[in-house]
Amino acid sequence: MSAAAGCSDDSGDDGGNGGSGNGSSEKITYLTSFNTFGRDAYAYVALEKGYFKDAGFDVEVKPGSGTGENIKAIVAGKAQFTPVDLTGALLNAGGKDKVTGFTATAAIQQRTMAAIISLEGNGIASPKDLEGKLLADQPGSVVQGLFPTYAKLANIDVNKVKWQPTSAQTLMGTLASGKVQGIGQFVVGKPTVEGIAKKKAVVLPYSDYLQDLYGNVLITSTDYAKNNPDKVKKFNEALLKGLQDSIDNPAEAGKIMTKYVQTAKAESVAAELTLMGPYVRSAAAGIPVGALDAERVARSIAILQGSGQIDPGLKPEAVINFDLTPKA
Repeated sequence: MSAAAGCSDDSGDDGGNGGSGNGSSEKITYLTSFNTFGRDAYAYVALEKGYFKDAGFDVEVKPGSGTGENIKAIVAGKAQFTPVDLTGALLNAGGKDKVTGFTATAAIQQRTMAAIISLEGNGIASPKDLEGKLLADQPGSVVQGLFPTYAKLANIDVNKVKWQPTSAQTLMGTLASGKVQGIGQFVVGKPTVEGIAKKKAVVLPYSDYLQDLYGNVLITSTDYAKNNPDKVKKFNEALLKGLQDSIDNPAEAGKIMTKYVQTAKAESVAAELTLMGPYVRSAAAGIPVGALDAERVARSIAILQGSGQIDPGLKPEAVINFDLTPKA
């Protein structure tokens, strides 16, 4: 998996410091959503094209560790910006162990990319086929955390589906080896799964049933957003320009990412970004990249409350600063 996805190269690539040399630039640590998959190439594009530097930031891009750990890093001040899955953020903010101190300022994907991925020949062609099967995912995964809600809407008996905890590094290999019949993944993981398994993948996107859920959103600390609203808006604009460029020209983004991630493969990066494009662009005409809508978020909260996954009372404004987000 690591060979296919690429790993961070922090060995002194001058480009990794973005706006170095500009004494007025603010140093920013940015974490990718998880590791260095092609789906996160837009940060490197914004870095390479000088969008961060032009906005007044000296950005260091580091590999993230998923929604839960990325939120902890933001709250602890170890990083200033990172994308996390909005559903995971809502579960953190409104679940049993309530986490505060972070706020979202832009959407990366307008629909959730959560999915179950299987392989042809495993007897899974529809959600109902998941009953009686063994699935794997890393502990704390948003895909597994959201599964009870997905199962309810897709008419799956959740008690007939078993989950096996597996590390992120071995997840795809576990599927390829036949030890499990499916794994929790994002839809953009399809090319990597097929490359490892040497078989065609079967993808069951959660968005088929959970259409109101956003995918990743950009977050920062509540204090940073409160004290630096103009800087947050400028960072949003710079990152979203990189995102727009990446989905408009995946091949270019793939080549750029290989300059910063030594083992990244341009073709794999481009394949992920091509799949991600429809999730970044809204189905509604005129909705800008990065926009967040309070009513949609409220419906997402209602869905999670209805399935008993978060407590009553959580408001969209508790997780999102709508004064700083692009307008839907």
